[in-house]
Amino acid sequence: MKKMYKILGLMLLLAVTGCTLAACGGGSASSSNGESSSSSDSAVEKIKAAGKIVWVTNAEFEPFEFKQGNDVVGIDADIAQAIADDLGVELEISDIAFESTIPALTSGKADFCAAGMTVTDERKKNVDFSTTYYDATQALIVPTGSEITKVEDLDGKTVGVQTGTTGDTFCTDADGANSFKIKEIKRYNKGMDAVSDLLTGRVDAVVIDDFPATKLVDKNSAKIQKLDTPVANEGEQYAIAVNKGSDLLDEINKVLADLDSSGKMEEIANKY
Repeated sequence: MKKMYKILGLMLLLAVTGCTLAACGGGSASSSNGESSSSSDSAVEKIKAAGKIVWVTNAEFEPFEFKQGNDVVGIDADIAQAIADDLGVELEISDIAFESTIPALTSGKADFCAAGMTVTDERKKNVDFSTTYYDATQALIVPTGSEITKVEDLDGKTVGVQTGTTGDTFCTDADGANSFKIKEIKRYNKGMDAVSDLLTGRVDAVVIDDFPATKLVDKNSAKIQKLDTPVANEGEQYAIAVNKGSDLLDEINKVLADLDSSGKMEEIANKY
C-alpha cells in the first residue's frame, strides 16, 4: 500500500506541476497576442493616463518655434498644441539643443519631436516620421555686397551653421559632393548666433533653412542678405518624429490631415 501511495503522490505532484506550468505557458501565450500586452505598449494610452504629452524642440528656429517672452510659439507650437488638444491632454514643452532632440525622444524623455526637422534616411534609423507638412530648401546668408554670389563661392571660406541641421550636413559633406572646399565650419546651437558672427565678420556666410533665413535677414536687412541662388538641388521636407513603432504616429497623422483639410494649416503658416 505504501508503494501505491508513493505512486499516487508522484502522479498528483506531476499533475499539479503540469497545471502550474500550463497556466504559466497559457499566460505567456495570451500576453504575446492578447490585448493586455498591446495596451501596455500603447504610447497613446500612457499619454492619456499621464494627462500630458511632452513635445521636444529647439525654440531657436523662427517661424517654426521661437520665444515670445517666456512662451514658445510658432508653426510647430500650434501643431503641437493641436495634437495635445485632440488627445485631451496638457502640452508640456522641452526646449533643448537641436542635436539633442532625437536622443531625448528615443530615451523616453519626450513623446514627439517637432522642430522644423527634415526627414532623412539617417534619422529614419532611430525614429518614425509623420506625413510631411512643409517643403524646405537650404539658403545662403552673406553680408550685403559680399563677393559670395553662389554656393561655389564658399570655396576657401568660413561658414556658420546650426549644429545637427541639414545645413550642417551639407557643409560637412561639401568636400566630397562638390568641387569647392570650405575652409572652416563653425557650429552654433542657435541660428541667430551664427548670424551674429556673420555681422561681426567671424564667418563669411551662413547656411540655414530658407524660411528661418528670411526671418533672420528681415531683422538685419541693412547688413546681410539672403541669396536667391539655391544651396542644393534637392528640396527637403519637414515632419514630426516619434519613437519607432509608436501608435502615436497614427494620432499625429490624423491631426495633420485634419489641419490640412480644414485649411487651418495654411492659417497657421500665414500667422507667422
